Amino acid sequence: MHIPDNFVSPSTGAVFWAVMIPIWVLCFRSVIRNSTPEKMAYLGAGAAFSFLIMMFNVPTPGGTTAHGVGGALIALLLGPQYATVAVSVALLLQALLFGDGGLITLGANCFNMAFVLPFVAYGLYVGLRKVLPDGWKERAAEFVAGYVGITLAAFCVALELGVQPLLFRDAAGQALYFPFSFAVTIPAMLIPHLAVAGVVEGLVTVVVVEFVRRTAPEIIEANVRAATSAGTVSSTYSGLHRSARIALGVVALLSPLGLIATGDAWGEWGAEDFMAATGLNYVPQYIAHGFTWNALLPDYSLAGLPDIAGYILSAVIGIAVMVIIFRLLALAARDRKTVGAKA
Repeated sequence: MHIPDNFVSPSTGAVFWAVMIPIWVLCFRSVIRNSTPEKMAYLGAGAAFSFLIMMFNVPTPGGTTAHGVGGALIALLLGPQYATVAVSVALLLQALLFGDGGLITLGANCFNMAFVLPFVAYGLYVGLRKVLPDGWKERAAEFVAGYVGITLAAFCVALELGVQPLLFRDAAGQALYFPFSFAVTIPAMLIPHLAVAGVVEGLVTVVVVEFVRRTAPEIIEANVRAATSAGTVSSTYSGLHRSARIALGVVALLSPLGLIATGDAWGEWGAEDFMAATGLNYVPQYIAHGFTWNALLPDYSLAGLPDIAGYILSAVIGIAVMVIIFRLLALAARDRKTVGAKA
Protein backbone atom coordinates (compact mmCIF):
# COMPACT_ATOMS: atom_id res chain seq x y z
CA MET A 1 0.00 0.00 0.00
CA HIS A 2 3.07 2.25 0.03
CA ILE A 3 2.93 4.33 -3.15
CA PRO A 4 6.50 4.82 -4.43
CA ASP A 5 7.80 8.11 -5.77
CA ASN A 6 7.02 8.76 -9.47
CA PHE A 7 3.94 6.52 -9.49
CA VAL A 8 1.78 9.61 -9.12
CA SER A 9 2.51 13.10 -10.45
CA PRO A 10 4.23 15.73 -8.27
CA SER A 11 1.00 17.75 -8.45
CA THR A 12 -0.93 14.79 -7.02
CA GLY A 13 1.69 14.43 -4.30
CA ALA A 14 1.45 18.16 -3.54
CA VAL A 15 -2.33 17.97 -3.17
CA PHE A 16 -2.03 15.30 -0.50
CA TRP A 17 0.77 17.15 1.29
CA ALA A 18 -1.55 20.19 1.37
CA VAL A 19 -4.37 18.02 2.74
CA MET A 20 -2.22 16.33 5.38
CA ILE A 21 -0.37 19.36 6.77
CA PRO A 22 -3.41 20.79 8.61
CA ILE A 23 -4.40 17.27 9.69
CA TRP A 24 -0.91 16.70 11.12
CA VAL A 25 -1.00 20.06 12.90
CA LEU A 26 -4.41 19.44 14.47
CA CYS A 27 -3.60 15.87 15.50
CA PHE A 28 -0.19 16.83 16.88
CA ARG A 29 -1.68 19.66 18.91
CA SER A 30 -4.31 17.32 20.31
CA VAL A 31 -1.67 14.75 21.24
CA ILE A 32 0.59 17.30 22.93
CA ARG A 33 -2.33 18.97 24.74
CA ASN A 34 -3.69 15.72 26.17
CA SER A 35 -0.49 13.75 26.57
CA THR A 36 0.99 12.24 29.71
CA PRO A 37 4.40 10.54 29.94
CA GLU A 38 2.64 7.18 30.02
CA LYS A 39 0.52 7.92 26.97
CA MET A 40 3.53 9.15 25.01
CA ALA A 41 5.40 5.98 25.92
CA TYR A 42 2.55 3.94 24.53
CA LEU A 43 2.30 6.14 21.49
CA GLY A 44 5.94 5.35 20.78
CA ALA A 45 5.25 1.65 21.28
CA GLY A 46 2.27 1.92 18.94
CA ALA A 47 4.38 3.62 16.27
CA ALA A 48 7.05 0.95 16.62
CA PHE A 49 4.43 -1.80 16.36
CA SER A 50 2.97 -0.20 13.23
CA PHE A 51 6.45 -0.04 11.72
CA LEU A 52 7.07 -3.69 12.54
CA ILE A 53 3.75 -5.09 11.36
CA MET A 54 4.24 -3.40 7.99
CA MET A 55 7.39 -5.50 7.60
CA PHE A 56 5.35 -8.72 7.80
CA ASN A 57 4.39 -9.40 4.20
CA VAL A 58 1.74 -12.08 3.67
CA PRO A 59 0.92 -13.80 0.36
CA THR A 60 -2.23 -12.68 -1.43
CA PRO A 61 -4.13 -13.84 -4.54
CA GLY A 62 -2.27 -13.27 -7.80
CA GLY A 63 1.20 -13.93 -6.43
CA THR A 64 1.53 -10.54 -4.74
CA THR A 65 1.91 -9.63 -1.06
CA ALA A 66 0.24 -7.30 1.43
CA HIS A 67 0.59 -6.34 5.10
CA GLY A 68 -1.27 -4.93 8.05
CA VAL A 69 -0.75 -1.39 9.34
CA GLY A 70 -1.80 -1.34 12.99
CA GLY A 71 -3.57 2.01 12.65
CA ALA A 72 -6.90 0.65 13.86
CA LEU A 73 -5.61 -0.76 17.13
CA ILE A 74 -3.74 2.46 17.99
CA ALA A 75 -6.92 4.43 17.30
CA LEU A 76 -8.99 2.12 19.50
CA LEU A 77 -6.47 2.20 22.34
CA LEU A 78 -5.40 5.85 22.35
CA GLY A 79 -7.57 7.73 19.87
CA PRO A 80 -7.45 8.40 16.12
CA GLN A 81 -5.35 11.55 16.52
CA TYR A 82 -2.68 9.50 18.26
CA ALA A 83 -2.86 6.90 15.49
CA THR A 84 -2.37 9.58 12.83
CA VAL A 85 0.79 10.80 14.54
CA ALA A 86 2.16 7.30 15.20
CA VAL A 87 1.58 5.86 11.73
CA SER A 88 2.80 9.06 10.04
CA VAL A 89 6.09 8.86 11.92
CA ALA A 90 6.42 5.18 11.00
CA LEU A 91 5.78 5.95 7.32
CA LEU A 92 8.29 8.81 7.35
CA LEU A 93 10.94 6.54 8.86
CA GLN A 94 10.22 3.83 6.29
CA ALA A 95 10.55 6.27 3.40
CA LEU A 96 13.72 7.97 4.67
CA LEU A 97 15.74 5.02 5.93
CA PHE A 98 14.38 2.03 4.06
CA GLY A 99 12.98 3.34 0.77
CA ASP A 100 9.58 1.83 1.54
CA GLY A 101 7.15 4.35 0.09
CA GLY A 102 8.11 7.69 -1.40
CA LEU A 103 8.87 11.16 -0.08
CA ILE A 104 6.87 13.00 -2.72
CA THR A 105 4.06 10.53 -2.07
CA LEU A 106 4.39 10.65 1.73
CA GLY A 107 1.34 12.89 2.02
CA ALA A 108 -0.76 10.42 0.01
CA ASN A 109 0.53 7.41 1.96
CA CYS A 110 -0.19 9.15 5.26
CA PHE A 111 -3.65 10.18 4.06
CA ASN A 112 -4.47 6.55 3.28
CA MET A 113 -2.85 4.70 6.17
CA ALA A 114 -2.51 7.35 8.91
CA PHE A 115 -5.76 9.27 8.41
CA VAL A 116 -8.43 7.30 6.54
CA LEU A 117 -7.63 3.97 8.22
CA PRO A 118 -7.62 5.04 11.91
CA PHE A 119 -10.45 7.57 11.71
CA VAL A 120 -12.74 5.19 9.81
CA ALA A 121 -11.83 2.36 12.18
CA TYR A 122 -12.46 4.47 15.28
CA GLY A 123 -15.78 5.77 14.00
CA LEU A 124 -16.96 2.27 13.12
CA TYR A 125 -15.86 0.88 16.47
CA VAL A 126 -17.66 3.55 18.48
CA GLY A 127 -20.79 3.19 16.36
CA LEU A 128 -20.88 -0.61 16.43
CA ARG A 129 -20.46 -0.72 20.21
CA LYS A 130 -23.77 1.13 20.47
CA VAL A 131 -25.81 -1.10 18.16
CA LEU A 132 -24.39 -4.62 18.43
CA PRO A 133 -25.89 -6.96 21.04
CA ASP A 134 -23.91 -8.00 24.09
CA GLY A 135 -21.63 -11.03 24.01
CA TRP A 136 -19.09 -10.75 21.23
CA LYS A 137 -19.93 -7.18 20.29
CA GLU A 138 -16.56 -5.81 21.41
CA ARG A 139 -14.56 -8.31 19.37
CA ALA A 140 -16.86 -7.96 16.38
CA ALA A 141 -16.56 -4.17 16.50
CA GLU A 142 -12.78 -4.39 16.78
CA PHE A 143 -12.45 -6.79 13.85
CA VAL A 144 -14.81 -4.85 11.60
CA ALA A 145 -13.03 -1.60 12.46
CA GLY A 146 -9.64 -2.96 11.39
CA TYR A 147 -11.00 -4.84 8.38
CA VAL A 148 -12.99 -1.96 6.92
CA GLY A 149 -10.40 0.69 7.84
CA ILE A 150 -7.55 -0.91 5.90
CA THR A 151 -9.84 -1.87 3.00
CA LEU A 152 -10.98 1.73 2.55
CA ALA A 153 -7.36 2.85 2.74
CA ALA A 154 -6.56 0.39 -0.07
CA PHE A 155 -9.51 1.75 -2.07
CA CYS A 156 -8.05 5.26 -1.74
CA VAL A 157 -4.73 3.96 -3.11
CA ALA A 158 -6.59 2.45 -6.06
CA LEU A 159 -8.23 5.79 -6.82
CA GLU A 160 -4.98 7.75 -6.53
CA LEU A 161 -3.13 5.37 -8.85
CA GLY A 162 -6.01 4.82 -11.27
CA VAL A 163 -6.54 8.50 -12.01
CA GLN A 164 -2.95 8.99 -13.21
CA PRO A 165 -3.29 7.63 -16.78
CA LEU A 166 -6.48 9.65 -17.24
CA LEU A 167 -4.68 12.89 -16.44
CA PHE A 168 -1.07 12.44 -17.51
CA ARG A 169 -0.09 11.05 -20.93
CA ASP A 170 2.53 11.96 -23.51
CA ALA A 171 1.88 12.84 -27.15
CA ALA A 172 1.95 9.16 -28.12
CA GLY A 173 -0.72 8.32 -25.56
CA GLN A 174 1.59 6.51 -23.14
CA ALA A 175 1.15 7.07 -19.42
CA LEU A 176 3.73 9.35 -17.81
CA TYR A 177 3.17 7.93 -14.33
CA PHE A 178 1.18 4.91 -13.18
CA PRO A 179 -0.27 3.31 -16.34
CA PHE A 180 -3.35 1.40 -15.15
CA SER A 181 -6.84 2.88 -14.85
CA PHE A 182 -9.56 2.24 -12.27
CA ALA A 183 -10.70 -0.94 -14.03
CA VAL A 184 -7.39 -2.51 -13.01
CA THR A 185 -6.35 -0.67 -9.85
CA ILE A 186 -9.60 -1.11 -7.91
CA PRO A 187 -9.83 -4.92 -8.10
CA ALA A 188 -6.04 -5.26 -7.84
CA MET A 189 -6.01 -3.33 -4.55
CA LEU A 190 -9.30 -4.48 -3.08
CA ILE A 191 -9.10 -8.24 -3.67
CA PRO A 192 -5.85 -8.76 -1.65
CA HIS A 193 -7.12 -6.55 1.16
CA LEU A 194 -10.61 -8.03 1.28
CA ALA A 195 -9.19 -11.56 1.19
CA VAL A 196 -6.03 -11.28 3.31
CA ALA A 197 -4.74 -7.92 4.54
CA GLY A 198 -8.09 -6.87 5.98
CA VAL A 199 -8.31 -10.13 7.90
CA VAL A 200 -4.76 -9.60 9.22
CA GLU A 201 -5.55 -6.03 10.31
CA GLY A 202 -8.80 -7.14 11.92
CA LEU A 203 -7.27 -10.05 13.81
CA VAL A 204 -4.27 -8.04 15.00
CA THR A 205 -6.65 -5.35 16.22
CA VAL A 206 -8.76 -7.88 18.15
CA VAL A 207 -5.76 -9.67 19.70
CA VAL A 208 -3.96 -6.53 20.89
CA VAL A 209 -7.04 -4.61 22.02
CA GLU A 210 -8.42 -7.64 23.88
CA PHE A 211 -5.07 -8.13 25.61
CA VAL A 212 -5.20 -4.52 26.80
CA ARG A 213 -8.88 -4.88 27.70
CA ARG A 214 -8.09 -7.83 29.97
CA THR A 215 -5.07 -6.27 31.63
CA ALA A 216 -6.05 -2.59 31.61
CA PRO A 217 -9.71 -1.98 30.70
CA GLU A 218 -9.42 1.59 31.95
CA ILE A 219 -7.32 2.55 28.92
CA ILE A 220 -9.98 1.60 26.39
CA GLU A 221 -12.83 3.07 28.38
CA ALA A 222 -10.85 6.28 28.88
CA ASN A 223 -10.46 6.54 25.11
CA VAL A 224 -14.11 5.86 24.30
CA ARG A 225 -15.84 7.52 27.29
CA ALA A 226 -13.10 9.66 28.94
CA ALA A 227 -14.14 8.30 32.33
CA THR A 228 -11.09 7.09 34.25
CA SER A 229 -8.94 8.69 36.90
CA ALA A 230 -5.41 9.83 36.12
CA GLY A 231 -3.90 7.77 38.90
CA THR A 232 -5.46 4.51 37.79
CA VAL A 233 -4.48 5.02 34.18
CA SER A 234 -0.94 6.00 35.11
CA SER A 235 -0.30 2.90 37.16
CA THR A 236 -1.89 0.69 34.52
CA TYR A 237 0.21 2.20 31.75
CA SER A 238 3.32 1.58 33.82
CA GLY A 239 2.45 -2.09 34.19
CA LEU A 240 1.69 -2.50 30.52
CA HIS A 241 4.84 -0.67 29.46
CA ARG A 242 6.98 -3.65 30.47
CA SER A 243 4.77 -6.01 28.47
CA ALA A 244 4.97 -3.70 25.46
CA ARG A 245 8.77 -3.72 25.50
CA ILE A 246 8.83 -7.51 25.61
CA ALA A 247 6.25 -7.78 22.84
CA LEU A 248 8.15 -5.40 20.56
CA GLY A 249 11.35 -7.36 21.09
CA VAL A 250 9.63 -10.63 20.19
CA VAL A 251 8.02 -9.12 17.08
CA ALA A 252 11.37 -7.67 15.99
CA LEU A 253 13.02 -11.10 16.25
CA LEU A 254 10.16 -12.63 14.28
CA SER A 255 10.26 -9.94 11.58
CA PRO A 256 12.23 -12.12 9.09
CA LEU A 257 9.04 -14.15 8.70
CA GLY A 258 8.07 -11.29 6.39
CA LEU A 259 10.70 -12.57 3.94
CA ILE A 260 8.87 -15.87 3.44
CA ALA A 261 6.16 -14.35 1.23
CA THR A 262 7.57 -13.89 -2.27
CA GLY A 263 6.59 -11.25 -4.77
CA ASP A 264 6.12 -7.50 -4.48
CA ALA A 265 3.02 -5.80 -3.22
CA TRP A 266 0.86 -4.79 -6.17
CA GLY A 267 1.75 -1.31 -7.37
CA GLU A 268 5.10 -1.16 -5.55
CA TRP A 269 7.41 -2.29 -8.34
CA GLY A 270 10.81 -0.81 -9.03
CA ALA A 271 11.57 0.79 -12.38
CA GLU A 272 14.04 -1.99 -13.18
CA ASP A 273 11.41 -4.74 -13.03
CA PHE A 274 8.37 -2.70 -14.05
CA MET A 275 7.82 -4.32 -17.43
CA ALA A 276 8.26 -7.85 -16.08
CA ALA A 277 5.78 -7.17 -13.27
CA THR A 278 3.15 -5.42 -15.37
CA GLY A 279 3.43 -7.10 -18.76
CA LEU A 280 3.74 -3.71 -20.49
CA ASN A 281 6.23 -3.09 -23.28
CA TYR A 282 7.39 0.22 -21.82
CA VAL A 283 8.19 1.92 -18.54
CA PRO A 284 6.35 5.23 -18.04
CA GLN A 285 8.70 8.16 -18.54
CA TYR A 286 8.77 9.51 -15.00
CA ILE A 287 8.87 6.10 -13.37
CA ALA A 288 11.99 5.35 -15.42
CA HIS A 289 13.62 8.77 -15.00
CA GLY A 290 11.99 10.43 -12.01
CA PHE A 291 13.04 11.44 -8.52
CA THR A 292 15.23 8.93 -6.68
CA TRP A 293 15.98 8.80 -2.94
CA ASN A 294 18.97 6.69 -1.91
CA ALA A 295 17.82 5.11 1.34
CA LEU A 296 20.38 3.92 3.89
CA LEU A 297 18.89 0.40 4.16
CA PRO A 298 16.88 -0.13 0.98
CA ASP A 299 14.26 -2.87 1.27
CA TYR A 300 15.32 -3.45 4.90
CA SER A 301 18.69 -4.87 3.86
CA LEU A 302 22.35 -3.99 4.22
CA ALA A 303 25.03 -4.93 1.75
CA GLY A 304 27.15 -7.82 3.08
CA LEU A 305 24.56 -9.01 5.58
CA PRO A 306 22.22 -11.98 5.09
CA ASP A 307 18.62 -10.93 4.44
CA ILE A 308 17.50 -12.21 7.84
CA ALA A 309 20.16 -10.22 9.68
CA GLY A 310 19.33 -7.12 7.65
CA TYR A 311 15.65 -7.46 8.48
CA ILE A 312 16.28 -7.82 12.21
CA LEU A 313 18.73 -4.89 12.15
CA SER A 314 16.12 -2.77 10.38
CA ALA A 315 13.51 -3.74 12.97
CA VAL A 316 15.81 -2.82 15.85
CA ILE A 317 16.73 0.50 14.24
CA GLY A 318 13.06 1.27 13.68
CA ILE A 319 12.17 0.58 17.31
CA ALA A 320 15.12 2.64 18.59
CA VAL A 321 14.27 5.63 16.43
CA MET A 322 10.62 5.52 17.49
CA VAL A 323 11.57 5.40 21.17
CA ILE A 324 13.88 8.40 20.77
CA ILE A 325 11.35 10.46 18.80
CA PHE A 326 8.51 9.92 21.23
CA ARG A 327 10.66 10.45 24.30
CA LEU A 328 11.63 13.82 22.83
CA LEU A 329 7.96 14.57 22.18
CA ALA A 330 7.15 13.60 25.77
CA LEU A 331 9.79 16.03 27.03
CA ALA A 332 8.43 18.76 24.76
CA ALA A 333 4.89 18.15 26.02
CA ARG A 334 6.05 18.20 29.66
CA ASP A 335 7.99 21.43 29.18
CA ARG A 336 5.01 23.04 27.43
CA LYS A 337 2.69 22.12 30.29
CA THR A 338 5.22 23.33 32.88
CA VAL A 339 5.46 26.71 31.16
CA GLY A 340 1.67 26.89 30.92
CA ALA A 341 1.26 26.08 34.62
CA LYS A 342 3.72 28.82 35.63
CA ALA A 343 1.95 31.33 33.41
